[in-house]
Amino acid sequence: MKNHIFQIYYSDATLDQIDAGFIPLDNTGQRPDWREYWPMRRFLRENTLDPNARYGFLSPKFTEKTGLTALEAKAFVNGMPDDVDVVAFSPFFDQAALFQNAFEHAALCHPGIGPIVEDTAKLIAPELKVNEIVMSSQQTIFCNYFVAKPAFWQQWLEKCEQIFDVAEAGDSLLGQQLNGDVKYQSQHAPAKVFVIERIASLILATQSKWKVRHFNPVTLPIGNAMLAQFGDDLLALDALKHMAKETGFVQYFAAYLRKRTQVIERLNTVEAGKAAH
Repeated sequence: MKNHIFQIYYSDATLDQIDAGFIPLDNTGQRPDWREYWPMRRFLRENTLDPNARYGFLSPKFTEKTGLTALEAKAFVNGMPDDVDVVAFSPFFDQAALFQNAFEHAALCHPGIGPIVEDTAKLIAPELKVNEIVMSSQQTIFCNYFVAKPAFWQQWLEKCEQIFDVAEAGDSLLGQQLNGDVKYQSQHAPAKVFVIERIASLILATQSKWKVRHFNPVTLPIGNAMLAQFGDDLLALDALKHMAKETGFVQYFAAYLRKRTQVIERLNTVEAGKAAH
């Protein structure tokens, strides 16, 4: 199966960051408010995709965030059987394991985005309740670090376009909130960017029909260096969420919540000790 993996660039500087093994995808002088959704949207809407191929649209920071070169990423994708729908390269296993789902993670990382996420979920999936969704690392993809068949991209695009239409109209409270900035590390960016980054995870968490293969997330960089010392606990948290999803047994989810509380308490103790020194 052919795999067409693009890497987005915004300027001459980011063009220089493109790994020669990826196909450059131009996003210069476009819509910075939509970040990487804009070139992905344009490509998916303006091109006829081969249903028997997979496509990926990675950011210039792919190697920085994952530590993987184009050669390594392409070798992994090319080694996948043809029936695999989605191939993911998601870093930050610690975040995927610790949080119940990618939307809870967003609420912590981007203060104020929680209600926006909930209202957006009501728009694109009215039957879902965000606070009830459980995602293990097998359903979590941070950013756009995945390669997928057109059928998956079509599902993704349909949901993203609902968000796009509301934000572009800007005549509703949700539209204004999506366009409003939220905190992003020491910077700010429109809330819509961080909501769309999590749509692939939402699809994987709510639709079991997709065959997915992940590059081992435990081997990729993590988000919080202090959490690294809780490696076995993170594995346990992720495994408990996986079993909760697979079986539907509440005991697994209850055990996850108890263990997470313990891990957070221990993490806070470590952070307090470091701050004291």
